Amino acid sequence: MISAQFTELLLQSLEHERGGVKVYTAALKCAQRPDLHAEWQEYLSQTEEHVEALTNICEVFDVDPFTTTPGTQIVKALGTSLVEAMNTALAAGDPAAAQIVAAECVVLAETKDHLDWELLGEASKSLGGDERQAVQDAYEKIEDEEDEHLYHTQGWCRELWMESLGLPAELPPPEEKQDVTTAAEAQYAKEMRQPRH
Repeated sequence: MISAQFTELLLQSLEHERGGVKVYTAALKCAQRPDLHAEWQEYLSQTEEHVEALTNICEVFDVDPFTTTPGTQIVKALGTSLVEAMNTALAAGDPAAAQIVAAECVVLAETKDHLDWELLGEASKSLGGDERQAVQDAYEKIEDEEDEHLYHTQGWCRELWMESLGLPAELPPPEEKQDVTTAAEAQYAKEMRQPRH
């Protein structure tokens, strides 16, 4: 018997990934740089796979993946607000500013994704049998992708802001060039950045 709180985490994670599909769809409309657009297109495809993985985990746990809770409603509202923010930025007519807003929105979304998968990985240790295997298999496949989504987009966001401020920027960001997948690697990449004047 799984705990109600684990079920809540599972459902919120799934709802957040569904929202992530919408976030990336909106972000792609804001992306001006072809390299950033290509990266977000890849992340959109991966996020669609994450929705499928979490839906499959729900089935293993015999949880209706469309269950609505107060928590899932909040997660859905947060995702909707990120999409609305990007649409508003795009409508304002400043493509460079909209691209920065999109990067910020992706960072916000990926911060929760990163936490969700970290928690799912930890929680799986207390499970057994097929349930444990289902969560751990998904975690092992997806955790590195979530790390990349978060740390790379943080780099993009920082460097796009630097460029907009007229400060030396390194684009694509060092996190991208060094393909970082951990917080330590991201910090090192940031420290070793080589902006162009």
